[in-house]
Amino acid sequence: MEGDTFSGLGNGTQMDNKVLQTFQKSFGQVQNILDQNRLLINEINQNHESRIPDNLSRNVGLIRELNNNIRRVVDLYADLSHSFTKSMEVSSEGDSSGAVRSDGKPGNKRNRAG
Repeated sequence: MEGDTFSGLGNGTQMDNKVLQTFQKSFGQVQNILDQNRLLINEINQNHESRIPDNLSRNVGLIRELNNNIRRVVDLYADLSHSFTKSMEVSSEGDSSGAVRSDGKPGNKRNRAG
């Protein structure tokens, strides 16, 4: 799956390599944060189950870190959404015949035979 993240991005849609690299970098960052969150959650669960006061105290900091990571993921997704929307607007300015509606379905534009 890695490497072909954007292969299904519409027929004939050509995206600038820089945009693709930006998307791939952002998705990589998101995946790294999510992997880190999985480890944090496992440690939080272990500490909770142990019921050892020091471990429970440590959970306060771990939960804060988890919340900050979630904020970072939300921000990265917001940036990705904005970048994707912007790149689609730019790519559709030159070719209105392949218009795509906001719901992702093809537009209703018809081509008449000459």
